Amino acid sequence: MNLEIRSASKGDMEDVLSLIKELAIYEKEPNAVAISSSDLINHAFTKPPLFVCFVALLESKIVGMSLGYPRYSTWKGPTMHLEDLIVTKKHRGLGIGQALFSNFIKYSHDRGVRRIEWAVLNWNISAIKFYESNGAKVSEDWHIAQMDEKAINNFIIKNENI
Repeated sequence: MNLEIRSASKGDMEDVLSLIKELAIYEKEPNAVAISSSDLINHAFTKPPLFVCFVALLESKIVGMSLGYPRYSTWKGPTMHLEDLIVTKKHRGLGIGQALFSNFIKYSHDRGVRRIEWAVLNWNISAIKFYESNGAKVSEDWHIAQMDEKAINNFIIKNENI
């Protein structure tokens, strides 16, 4: 297998967006992706970049990616968040996800982080087993809280006078 893992370039962002959309479909949120490849370019290639992205190429074709960004923990200090790890359905089971995951862990370690974190859906048993087999603890103690754009706007309107 002729697999290459490298940092994503501006020219890769159309393929990265396709992978993000594939993941959204897999996660049963096909209409949730609101960004464009131009957004990805603007966000990844700014100073400082908002995220780091690595792509997996098999026979010179992008078949997977990992995308993450730095965070800060008041308990641990510098951390990284792995936002997405995706391999196209056709290419799963070939070790590409493991190669991307390993690359992201090494990248993060080289930056001195004390924790790497991510979210995994509770029904995605294969992903949970993958992460646990790599030494991750998948917590059942924490719930993810999010506000979408509508909730943010509603909050701002409701609290204008504060």
